[in-house]
Amino acid sequence: MKSLRIIGIIIFLCTFLAVNIACGAATSTPAPTQTNATIAPTRAATSIPTTAPTNAPTDVPTRVVATNTPTVIPSSPTAVPSSPTAMPQPTSTPVVSTPNDSFTLDIEPIVDGLRRPIFVGNAGDGSNRLFLVEQPGRIFVFENGKQLATPFLDLSDKVTTDGNEEGLLGLAFHPDYKNNGLFFVNYSRKGDGDNVIERYQVSSDPNVADANSAKTILTIPGLEPNHNGGMLAFGRDGYLYIATGDGGGAGDKHGTIGNGQSLNTLLGKILRIDVNADTYRVPADNPFVNTPNALPEIWAYGLRNPWRFSFDRATGDLYIADVGQSSYEEVNFQPASSKGGENYGWRIMEGAHCYNETDGECDTTGLVLPIAEYTHDLGCSITGGYVYRGKLFPWLVGQYIFADYCTGVVWATARDANGVWQTRRVTTFDDTISSFGEDELGELYVAGHKSGTIYKLTSAQ
Repeated sequence: MKSLRIIGIIIFLCTFLAVNIACGAATSTPAPTQTNATIAPTRAATSIPTTAPTNAPTDVPTRVVATNTPTVIPSSPTAVPSSPTAMPQPTSTPVVSTPNDSFTLDIEPIVDGLRRPIFVGNAGDGSNRLFLVEQPGRIFVFENGKQLATPFLDLSDKVTTDGNEEGLLGLAFHPDYKNNGLFFVNYSRKGDGDNVIERYQVSSDPNVADANSAKTILTIPGLEPNHNGGMLAFGRDGYLYIATGDGGGAGDKHGTIGNGQSLNTLLGKILRIDVNADTYRVPADNPFVNTPNALPEIWAYGLRNPWRFSFDRATGDLYIADVGQSSYEEVNFQPASSKGGENYGWRIMEGAHCYNETDGECDTTGLVLPIAEYTHDLGCSITGGYVYRGKLFPWLVGQYIFADYCTGVVWATARDANGVWQTRRVTTFDDTISSFGEDELGELYVAGHKSGTIYKLTSAQ
């Protein structure tokens, strides 16, 4: 077991940015030179700096539409807002105390020899299996302490990895997987690089999927080889949530306002769809169903590359880690009570700071600022994790865990007794962290992209 202790800070340079699956910009970012600063608290909109670079593309925006015609679900539990509104600061996350510095986290490698592991998930079927996703296109089962030799699914012939952010990017199991055997993948398609969300079904062998059961649910075109998003997850409402990047390049130079701010493209968004259909349906309470010229699949927008997001299994709150451009990495929050429609700011903002200014200012009206951010002195590309709900670390329960891909630094954030979000470092990995994973018991895992290793967070004894 490899022990990592909070006391004693490991400083190392990121030399693998070129293969960063969630890179911050189209060109290489200088490696951070130190990792011992404190993450700056999120600033209010009234105190946002006004010195960020101006970026005002003038090309006409491209409309991107779903390739499968959706059906709007007829039932709507609440009134649907016709336009986004400013959201209040979240209040539903449990207040937790800051952990004592004497606590430590260890990591235990459980699998090695994988090819660029990019996700770790569970089926929620009571089997306690883990599913290990490789970027080039294979999924393996980890059961009873070992990786099974036969892939659960091999999509290598369908998946392109020509761009370092392309590949098999996401996996989610249907909430009723135990009974229906359905699961969903998100990958970059060979030939055109489009993101494809496909549905599959398990075969008669619970550890092997039926490769012939593929059904295309949604195709998202208009992507460059970077900023592809990729995360899939089901919410408490039973709907499938999909993360999409802003289309790639640098600075979201798509149209006059960028894809992130445009409601007539699926790019730079969190999407929300009902997959209990032949392809999918649009929930009637999605926030832009009744908004002219807006795509109804959109749940939240203003995102650059929300590489990893997750729902708190205890509260239903949504945490979105959005990879920054050249200065800031951020964590965004959506309470479980949200009706959707949040605008998280990109490319008006990068983190809590003006990015696309006019005369030294930017209009922050209606924007939702991040709950945590850090500068590129501390890393280069955020990897979102989970709110910890396991048993091994009582002092960590209720805190959202995230990391930096390049430096391997892991942080935890939660609100203090005064409702203020506080963020602190909890450990450092000597690996590039492409993703976190959660098992059925709420314990956490880490995918080491560089080493091909899956680690489990364990208690130091």
